[in-house]
Amino acid sequence: MISASISLESRFVGAYLGLAIGDALGASVEFMTPNEICHQFGVHQKIIGGGWLNLKAGQVTDDTTMALALGGAILKDADVNAFSIADAFSQWLRNKPVDVGNTVRRGIVHYRNSGQPVSPENEYNAGNGACMRCLPIALHTFGQAREDVQMASRLQAHITHHNKVSDAGTECIIFLAQMALQGATKPQMLAGPVAELLLSYPCYVFRDKKCDNPSAYIVDTLRAVFQSIFDTDDFETCLIDVVNRGGDADTTGAIAGMLAGSLYGVEAIPAVWLKSLNSDVRAACEYQAREFYARYCNARSEANGT
Repeated sequence: MISASISLESRFVGAYLGLAIGDALGASVEFMTPNEICHQFGVHQKIIGGGWLNLKAGQVTDDTTMALALGGAILKDADVNAFSIADAFSQWLRNKPVDVGNTVRRGIVHYRNSGQPVSPENEYNAGNGACMRCLPIALHTFGQAREDVQMASRLQAHITHHNKVSDAGTECIIFLAQMALQGATKPQMLAGPVAELLLSYPCYVFRDKKCDNPSAYIVDTLRAVFQSIFDTDDFETCLIDVVNRGGDADTTGAIAGMLAGSLYGVEAIPAVWLKSLNSDVRAACEYQAREFYARYCNARSEANGT
């Protein structure tokens, strides 16, 4: 059951804005260590831009812009079509994004050269690039059968990241986001998708030690995200905790932000962060979130014959 205190629409919008805000907040300290962050900022908690990419305040990175490219392709087709998504990613790359991961670039180039929207399976492609952009899959497939969710996830992921460890982590995040949208508790989330992930892939165990300075390896990324999500009680504390761990902070921030937004709703996002976010990015996130929400509601009405 969806919690009556936080509307489903609020959770949809909160997830999208949480993704962008976590990205923008974390980008300032990406590739820094916790000690370096502490020395420069004390506690980093403002959306100020800068960082190694020399961003403007409120600007986002590839985490958000790839999610918006994916969401746009799904909304255009009202379906998860690998060719349309690969075309959208290819156009995204032509637009010269501020940052591009190596695995993402190789996957897009492979599509351009081969015409096939799936990269060869590769044991070294377990980066976090497919996971960082997966929110549109979670929203589009909300309420659908588990097998359909997994298929949709892999269609988009395998364009650039064809790897079983990456698949498992990305699907776990999607299932966690969908449980949060339904109003699930954190113990329920831990006992469900997280426990299943740890059983199949023990490398994701995250209670052994604090995960600081996480790399772009999806296991490191999600270990940090899990600690921040499950050991904090509100959106702001969660995001501050995860980005101050440093490392691939824009991506840990983005993934933690989409989960925290799903859990706590848009009302829980600090107003100063919303105001600081680039206005065009904010509008695009809100638009896609509300489109996915409206389509979910319409699908439910049709299924119920109302």
